[in-house]
This record gives sequence, C-alpha cells and structure tokens, in this order.
Amino acid sequence: MSRTMFKTVVLSLLMGVTVSGNCNIQAKPDENKNGFKDSLSLLDCSKLEAVKNKLEAPEYANVYSDLVKSANKQLEDKALSVVQKTQIPPSGDKHDYISYGPYWWPNPDKLDGLPWIRKDGQINPLTREGNTDFESKNVMFGNITNLSLAYFFSDEEKYGKKALEFLKVWFVNNETKMNPNLNFAQGIPGINTGRGIGIIEFAGVTNIITAIEILELKNTIDKETSKQLRLWFTKYLYWLQTSENGIFEKNTKNNHGVWYDVQEVSILMFLNKNEEAKAVLETVKTKRIATQIEPNGSQPHELARTKALSYSTMNLRGFTQLAYFGKRLGVDLWNYQAKNGASIKKAFEFLKPYALEEKKWEHQQISSVKKALQGLNSLFLMAGSQFNVGEYCAIGKPKDGVYSNLLYHCN
Repeated sequence: MSRTMFKTVVLSLLMGVTVSGNCNIQAKPDENKNGFKDSLSLLDCSKLEAVKNKLEAPEYANVYSDLVKSANKQLEDKALSVVQKTQIPPSGDKHDYISYGPYWWPNPDKLDGLPWIRKDGQINPLTREGNTDFESKNVMFGNITNLSLAYFFSDEEKYGKKALEFLKVWFVNNETKMNPNLNFAQGIPGINTGRGIGIIEFAGVTNIITAIEILELKNTIDKETSKQLRLWFTKYLYWLQTSENGIFEKNTKNNHGVWYDVQEVSILMFLNKNEEAKAVLETVKTKRIATQIEPNGSQPHELARTKALSYSTMNLRGFTQLAYFGKRLGVDLWNYQAKNGASIKKAFEFLKPYALEEKKWEHQQISSVKKALQGLNSLFLMAGSQFNVGEYCAIGKPKDGVYSNLLYHCN
C-alpha cells in the first residue's frame, strides 16, 4: 500500500474514534459459536450502520470507493513484521520494536554525528527508513484498519481474511510477532536506546482493537487466535503500566500523557476491565484537564511547539477520545470543569474561531496551516458526532458536503 493511500483513507481513524453500541452485523450461520460479544468496544455500530445504509449517497460514495480501492490493493500486499528490519535492537532480539526520535539529527559539528541534536518539528528522514520498525508498523496498522473497515461496510469476507493474516503476523505467529514492549522506541543515537515518549507511536492500537472485534463479530477469527491476541494486549498493558518507559510516559505533562491514557483505557475496555478503566478516567479530571488546559481553553504545552495548531488539535483529539470513553463508562469528562475553569469544551471554544476561519492562527506553525485546519475541522466533526453537538457537526462538515471518512455520522 502506498503511503499516500494510507494517509488519505485511514488518517482520520489512526488517532481513533471512540463510541459505543450493539452491532446488527450479518454474521455466519454459526454465529456466537465462539462466544464473542455483540458490540465493539471503541466504535458505535449504530453510527457506522447509519453510514453503511447511505454508502451510495453523494456525501459518502467517494470515500467508500476509495476505501474499497485501497483494500483491494492491500489484498495483494505481503505482510510486514518486526523481524524484517535491518537494524538489530540493543537486546539482540529482532522481535523487539525499535525506532528513533523523529526530530533528532546527526550533530554536524561531530565527525561521528554523535550525540544527535534536536530540531523540533523537523523530521529526520533517517528515522523513517526500513532499518527501524516505524514505517512497517504504520503500513501494517493502516492495512489492518482499512481491510477491517472494508469488511464491515462491504461484507466481503476476503477483506476480513486478509486483515486476520496481517494480525497473526504482527501479534501471534512465533516466527514474526512483535514482543509486547516499546523498550527501544524513539531512541536517540549517542544518548539512549529508547524513551518513554516513543509509546505514542502505538496510539493506533485503538484501531487494531476495533479490527479484531469486527472479525469476531463476523466470526472470521477462531477462538484460539482471539485468545492469543488478548494475551498479547494483556502483556503489553502490563509493560505499559509497570516499565520504566511506561511510568515515565504516564507522568508526562503534555499530549504524551493524554495519549498514554487513551492507550491504557482502550486496552482495559477491550479486556473487559471497565472498573480499572473508570479509575484511570477519573484521574484525567485533575491530572490532565486541570493542568493542560487554561481557563480560556488554550493548551500552553502545545502552543509552545513549532507546530502549535497541529499539536493543539492532536491533544484535544486525545481528550475527546477520553471523554467518550467516559461517556461509555459513566465518567463525565465532556462536561467536567476544573476548579480553575478549565474544560474540554473550553478547549474547543478556543479553537473554534480558527476552524471557522474567523481568525488567523497567531502562533507558530512551521508546517501547512491549511492541512492543520483540515485536521481541526475533522476533530469538530468527530466531537459533534460523538456528543450530538449540532454546531460542531456544522463546523466539521466539508463545504462541498462530501465527507473524507465513514466514521462520523451527524444527524
């Protein structure tokens, strides 16, 4: 699959959409033989089915066609795995995931370039080449996401079977599976072999969870494979909660902390550990909202970045996901207001004039402002759909009425 196709079809899903509801999926005649649950943990089937019933309508026809075209190409793709990389992790085990910090570059003043130096917002292409696992992970997560959604919307089992093949290669098969840790994610040559902030590279596991559950709902996955996938996520969750890198990331003060919570809560929900998930969500009130959002709705940690609009949107997207997790489990983050007046809603209100193009972005944004605004509008559509906010739906709705994804349905 080309990177362009990957970005256009699944970009809006990679940071996850989190809603709920039972599914009215046409399963095989022997449905329920494996005892799988009849709902998705992180997606609202009623919203998806509303779109599914309108796939030929002008607002959805193009994006559905793009999804199917992409999935058809992915049927011919070969599975990628962590053992294919050329770089050997410090552990000596190629099953360990490895990547480099994207904003770090060789030091031009040193003959060996070490230690690397930081250039915020400027991606070093050396960190994106095949000697690490970053690109392979992105392609595999994108393929699995696309194929599972194509399966859901088209009911063509060939897509589900291919998604299952990819899942087994990355998470199950002994010869190729990834070890459930990120010990060597976003290392910096000359400084360290891995950092806690590399955990954010796995924010897309929310989409893997949805893919697994779609296959289960349609009985396209056997019980043993389902068990092995949950075992992988159980081990990864333990690493996330107890490792030095995991604890470091949990205690970060910006978007990294928020996206850590998204991973932790989504996996807990997938594993039916809802009480533990609720306990984490309760901490979001004082640990994240009260400390990362100002009373006027600004997010100072993100505004300090060289791509301030992109990071403000990214962080708020994470907050929105957590708020919908809370809606699922009875922890009201959407309406919560901290003692200092900070809230998720105020963060949306702070960004609203920019989404409406009533104001020009005044802060630093070294990459495309236009693309950043597209991402912001997509976030308003997401929130409008999840929380039934008509104003936000209107802000996020494309001017030509043609949607770029199939996941946000506004009444």
